[in-house]
Amino acid sequence: MTQTQPMQKILVVDDSPTALRLTRDALAESGFDAVTARDGEEALEVAAKEHPSLVVLDIVLPKKNGFQVCRQLKTDPATSDMKVILLSSKNQETDRFWGMKQGADGYITKPYDLDQLVSSIRDTLATV
Repeated sequence: MTQTQPMQKILVVDDSPTALRLTRDALAESGFDAVTARDGEEALEVAAKEHPSLVVLDIVLPKKNGFQVCRQLKTDPATSDMKVILLSSKNQETDRFWGMKQGADGYITKPYDLDQLVSSIRDTLATV
């Protein structure tokens, strides 16, 4: 009898209900347990409560932006082990640089392909 691996939990943070639903559904179809948040403050609350393996984080968000959320997650000992992939329409090299400086493990620009996102999540989770 083979033992199945538990589903890895992914937190998806986006203020667009459509983007949130599409991403959550794509992750569920790919075998992940997806939870969601719609603003920066909710993202921090859900991350602390659910302790996901990875956070897919939009940058332009109400209450706290993705850069602030990423920095808080990475500096808090309780959440610093979470991987973070920033997802944004901000496609300048300075945005990418700033995101990585906040501790992000990856940066994907919108519009993006859901298969590309799932692949990036798998790759990021595979790195220790």
